[in-house]
Amino acid sequence: MPKTMKEKAVQCLLAMWGAVDPIYYACSRLEYAGEEADGRRSIFRVRPLQYKGETIRLSDGTMIEANDWLLKIHLHNVRLVRELLHYKSDIKKGRYIFEQVKTGLPYVAYHLYHHEQSARMKGIIGITMLNKGCERLGFEIVDISNPLYRWFKTASLLPLMAVAKSCVSPFSRPPKYLLMSKEKLFSLYGYHLIH
Repeated sequence: MPKTMKEKAVQCLLAMWGAVDPIYYACSRLEYAGEEADGRRSIFRVRPLQYKGETIRLSDGTMIEANDWLLKIHLHNVRLVRELLHYKSDIKKGRYIFEQVKTGLPYVAYHLYHHEQSARMKGIIGITMLNKGCERLGFEIVDISNPLYRWFKTASLLPLMAVAKSCVSPFSRPPKYLLMSKEKLFSLYGYHLIH
């Protein structure tokens, strides 16, 4: 069956995005958080980050304050969107994202445990519009209080939204922080789980 104009446009945008992604990866100091059993790299790419927002108290008592060190987690969005194109149902798409994140978190735990700056890192942080169901994975969802930064993150996600709108319906949500303390990450996704 011939592809529609919309499908062709999405494929074209993904091809361009895929070409730019290695440059972004090289310039952003990101690292892949491990390799899965089938040889594929984890869906997560990570880097150390010095937090600059307002103080946040997590449910386990961990305080995240300005200048604290965290491990910033990034979903490999090009790969994720490419794989989501194979699913028609929003329920199946949501389940797929959930399983990818759940499968990737032990690799994040392993990476953080062995990181040279592990001792001073308080946990992990991400920013996403795909925040539905994240509490079930152990994350705490926190609003981005700075309106300028929230606008900037929304704008930076526009290319992803343009490509993914037809395959990821939750992209109408505003971006939010996802946070998890180091202790909770190790407790839920202890690095030993991937051996």
